[in-house]
Amino acid sequence: MNNRKALFVQAIRGPILLIALGTLFAIHQAGGLPIYRSWPLLIIVVGVMKLIERTAVPVSGVYPPPPPPGGPVQ
Repeated sequence: MNNRKALFVQAIRGPILLIALGTLFAIHQAGGLPIYRSWPLLIIVVGVMKLIERTAVPVSGVYPPPPPPGGPVQ
């Protein structure tokens, strides 16, 4: 179930970024906020999407074994 949720979040990343970019261009065209002042909002959207992806990915709890004592074997 969690794997499906993670795949869904990854699949909607692109469309959400395109919607955000289109909204910023529409606001610019309407005379509201110019693009050069609103581009940091895209970085915020990317960051929020990354946070959502991290919370959707299941934690396996499996860690690699520790290295052998005494250094590498030759």
